[in-house]
Amino acid sequence: MYGLEFKKCDRCGEGTSITTGSWFNQEMICQTCVQLEWAHPMFETAKRVETEAVLQGDYNFPGIGKPHDL
Repeated sequence: MYGLEFKKCDRCGEGTSITTGSWFNQEMICQTCVQLEWAHPMFETAKRVETEAVLQGDYNFPGIGKPHDL
């Protein structure tokens, strides 16, 4: 049987078994940090800009940058 693989969140450093890519930059973040991103006032802008970049063929878009208050 396979065990859970634990990684560290690139943003907060906490151990986690689940990470996902940030909409703001290229960090792999835990679910706690994901919730903080979703609540940030710039989240919809980051999501829209990345989606537009991908639709134009930029599959390596680095993001708009992590806000200083996140």
